[in-house]
Amino acid sequence: MYFKRGKVIIISAPSGSGKTTITKFLLAQDLNLHFSVSATSRRKREHERNGVDYYFLDINRFKKGIQDEDFLEWEEVYQNTFYGTLKNEVQSMIQSGKNIIFDIDVKGAITLKNFFKKNAFSIYIDVPFKTIEKRLRNRGTEKEQEILKRIQKIKKEQVYKNKFDAIMINLDLDKLKKDILIEVKDYLKNK
Repeated sequence: MYFKRGKVIIISAPSGSGKTTITKFLLAQDLNLHFSVSATSRRKREHERNGVDYYFLDINRFKKGIQDEDFLEWEEVYQNTFYGTLKNEVQSMIQSGKNIIFDIDVKGAITLKNFFKKNAFSIYIDVPFKTIEKRLRNRGTEKEQEILKRIQKIKKEQVYKNKFDAIMINLDLDKLKKDILIEVKDYLKNK
């Protein structure tokens, strides 16, 4: 099976917990980590680039990809807002011996962990709920209705955190970076 060469690091957390910041930090380290760019049917935000931040697919193209089994995992996170991991994206990286890092929602992370099994290390970043809510509001990237949807989703996602290999709390970002770096290095070293 082609998924035996590289290892997989899965970073997951509710919105506003710092998973993207941690993912970018880990990618900047000398760990042979390569980012798995997810696909989404949501609209592109002003600062985002297609093929770098996400593959932005219209809703019909995304649904066709589901039918054609183009995804390792996919989720309808909100009504008609899909996210997924493209098989060909992951396959080409692992075949070339690269380790892959995912920045992914909680359900997608569990699906990937079940798929990759021992070839994946999954980390859940936990943050007190009030802190997450404050971060979401301070971002200024979503309207109030979207923030309320995200808050409801966060409450549901926190139930799954015990399914991850490690739960790391983000109360101090610098400490979290150091702790996660130790965990990831240890996992990658034990090939």
